[in-house]
Amino acid sequence: MTRVRRAGLRRGAIVLGPLVLLCSAALAVDPRTLLQDLDDYPHARQVDSASEEVIDHEIGLGAMQKIRGVWRFKHSERYSGTLLRYTWQIVDGFSSMEIMHDLVAQLERRDDSRLLFSCAGRACGPGAQWANRVFKQRVLYGVEDKQRYRVYALRADADYLMVLYSSARTADRQYFHVDLLRVAG
Repeated sequence: MTRVRRAGLRRGAIVLGPLVLLCSAALAVDPRTLLQDLDDYPHARQVDSASEEVIDHEIGLGAMQKIRGVWRFKHSERYSGTLLRYTWQIVDGFSSMEIMHDLVAQLERRDDSRLLFSCAGRACGPGAQWANRVFKQRVLYGVEDKQRYRVYALRADADYLMVLYSSARTADRQYFHVDLLRVAG
């Protein structure tokens, strides 16, 4: 086995090792556990978090596009409830896409999880619109080819929508954002 391949395997073990702990959380009833596990992940530094009650919060179920001079989603739905927002910077040479890939794998293993929308790269639309208009986090603006967006419906003790967004400006500026909306009523 070559030295490069062994180093790659070690790196994979380093990435997956701590995230294996997240697997048990993926099967847990409360999806907020996943967010706490990301907070505890040693290569993710939380840069922002917020919690608020929202009315008619728009969830994008399509790419961002300009319609009659206004940026909006191709398709979307509106929900009311409690919105938790978290943004992490991924550090130490790890990528936001690796973190997203692992979280997506956990969500897909859940019996109560359903993918509502997914896009990657330029198919999502302009990264600046996602960063500024959708998430109101300018640090999320990155190279459009490196952005990823997913929306999952989760049914645990309540109905949840989990929105995942990863972006990268450079190797050192990797960001991962999660919106978790507990749907009212």
